[in-house]
Amino acid sequence: MTRPNIVLIMTDTQPTNIVGCYSGHDVETHELDYFATQGVRFDRAYCASPLCTPSRAGLFTGMSPSRAGAYTNSQPRMHIAGYRSAFIGKWHLDGHDYFGSGQVPPGWEGSYWYDGKNYLVDLSAEEAALWRRGLIGAKNLRKHGITSEFTWAHRVSDRAERFLAEQSTDQPFLLVTSFDEPHHPWTCPPEYVDRFMDVRIPIGASAFDDLENKPQHQKDWSVGSFGVKERTGEFYQPLMLGCNAYVDSQMGRVARAAQSWSKSNGRPTWIIFTSDHGDHMGAHGLRNKGPTGYDQNTRIPLIVVPPDGYADDTVKGLVQSSVVSHLDLLPTFLELAGSEIPDTLDGASLLDVVGTDQDLDRVAFTEYTRYEVGHDGFGGLEPLRMLVKWPWKLVINLHRTDELYNLADDPDELTNCISEPAAAKARDTMHEMLIDWMYEHEDPQRGKPWEVRAWRDASRPVWNSDAPMRPVRDDGVRPPYFDYDSGTVTDGTKAQFT
Repeated sequence: MTRPNIVLIMTDTQPTNIVGCYSGHDVETHELDYFATQGVRFDRAYCASPLCTPSRAGLFTGMSPSRAGAYTNSQPRMHIAGYRSAFIGKWHLDGHDYFGSGQVPPGWEGSYWYDGKNYLVDLSAEEAALWRRGLIGAKNLRKHGITSEFTWAHRVSDRAERFLAEQSTDQPFLLVTSFDEPHHPWTCPPEYVDRFMDVRIPIGASAFDDLENKPQHQKDWSVGSFGVKERTGEFYQPLMLGCNAYVDSQMGRVARAAQSWSKSNGRPTWIIFTSDHGDHMGAHGLRNKGPTGYDQNTRIPLIVVPPDGYADDTVKGLVQSSVVSHLDLLPTFLELAGSEIPDTLDGASLLDVVGTDQDLDRVAFTEYTRYEVGHDGFGGLEPLRMLVKWPWKLVINLHRTDELYNLADDPDELTNCISEPAAAKARDTMHEMLIDWMYEHEDPQRGKPWEVRAWRDASRPVWNSDAPMRPVRDDGVRPPYFDYDSGTVTDGTKAQFT
């Protein structure tokens, strides 16, 4: 079997509400909209965490962020599988700052590496200052003569095209192009911003959520700097929408170059589009991302475009309503590569649901701890764990009020059902599933605080020698785990200090 190339194209902070094929809004995401007609659009895909670093940790390790270590580098398994592997663009996984260290992690080819630090080095001091603070508004973009060539997105696309041009047919490749856009500061050519000066995006009923029976931190958030002072029911930000349309053009540029390479060289190529997380955009009176489970924050675009001829092209234009996750991407890549999928991964390959009917058994797990180690302006310690199994979403806010939503009946997530007697059976079932998931997938924060809630006590024994010991599972990379009692390799034991 010919192993295919894999191209992952991702953005930062791109909610489904600003992708035309998801929202129906005229936001000029022509490339994403086109590629949705050429593949499968996953309608209920969720991020591993509504925050950049932990979300990316989940995506690139295939493990929930807290298991992966959200501020550590991932280990790119596709290199181990014999693929040439290039990562171009925003990394945000080296535990440094927003821009990165400029150093390529093991497994990725250094000649293509181009994180934020590399981009900063290519800019003069004056240009860097402009990029971060001086280009807000079409007027300033025009004043300083900003063209596409100035942007990080354009330079990421340039390197991606160079990578493709330098590939041979002898070895498959994994190409990741990670765009910072449409994240602030929304840098793009001014003509893109001009197109959205009179465009307002309707938010829907969630814009007027009074947050009654919702967690206190959401109420605090709504009246803080990242709350919405005047609830008009519309989102107005020409810079973000212009940048969103601009990065769409750059994503299309890379995807079309990859398809052209595949057509010329004969090796099939899979293309996957996604974003690391969403943005509230005024829904529930909130802006930015952070500690909520709302769909505007956690639901992300995910479009999978198989090679021409896959399944006789019957998958073109399909909308898949199965609940899926970022954690499912690495298992998908490994299956495509014909490699074994380690038991250590927390997701399941998407190939089982590409072109098939909805799988009601699939779930998505999302978590959040805090915004940033060095920043206190975006809320403090607000841990949450969320499980989605259609049509229910359960959010456990460790220090706050919990939430339960029926997404089929309440897509705007206005009615918190956590204390409603009619929803108690569904709530308790979801709670048990969430606890099971945390134990089975070795969530390092699992335990009684998540199990004992105001509405249910589902505690499990912990101060008990019969409780299972959970060794690190063998993933073929880390050393095997030796049992404390025997000093030999173990799959676990219930006997301790006996």
